[in-house]
Amino acid sequence: MLAIFKKSVVDPPKELQSPASLQSSNRASSPQDTMNHFLASNSNNAFSIGFMDKAFLAYSKPSPSSNAQQRLFCGLNDIYCIFLGSLNNLWALNKQYGLSKGTDEAMLVSEAYRTLRDRGPFPAHEVLKGLEGSFGFVIYDQKAANVFVALGADETVKLYWGIASDVSVMISDNVDHIKASCLKSFAPFPAGCMYHSESGLKSFEHPSYKMKAMPRVDSEGAMCGAYFKVDVYSKVNSMPRVGSSANWANWGQQA
Repeated sequence: MLAIFKKSVVDPPKELQSPASLQSSNRASSPQDTMNHFLASNSNNAFSIGFMDKAFLAYSKPSPSSNAQQRLFCGLNDIYCIFLGSLNNLWALNKQYGLSKGTDEAMLVSEAYRTLRDRGPFPAHEVLKGLEGSFGFVIYDQKAANVFVALGADETVKLYWGIASDVSVMISDNVDHIKASCLKSFAPFPAGCMYHSESGLKSFEHPSYKMKAMPRVDSEGAMCGAYFKVDVYSKVNSMPRVGSSANWANWGQQA
């Protein structure tokens, strides 16, 4: 999978940008060229969808003969989701949200996102901690022009994110797609964490603590985009819940 978001939609941590990308003699591929390469490499089962000049999503099904992780895509009520992995408690969660037995993981997390956005009955970190299994997903909310990304804590599913030369943010499970356009300005998306356009990067495993950037150097000694980890010495100040419109901006801040 491959997701591309313009600067107006996603404002990534500044530490993701590496000065080595500007100094590199290698020419970065444009995000569009990387998207075209992704589609050409998966010509039998891939497709892409664009949202004006704000976001682009590309998806391909795993080959039936491969041992690749499950990949799912859905678009419901202007919410578009690419889901990687699987949930062990899918049946129970479908029942909890009043969904049919045939609802898959991508449809479930889209519904969970919509419920959080519109009604905010629970803090987002509690919802994500209730997902049992190996998972990673990217959601684009076309109506609100917001992005929501989450990665399970068990590190079975991998996601990478980076900043391209045109300052677009790219997310993929294939690090080569990210490197092609972002050069050194990329990093693994941190496990047990979530990102939202309005509230930034947070840990849903340890919501009481802030995140910190850790320097990352590659085998050539070049500074790359930073790792992001929980800072166990820096707690988040708790904020009261003040209504559904604020829940989405403040989620993850409640202890």
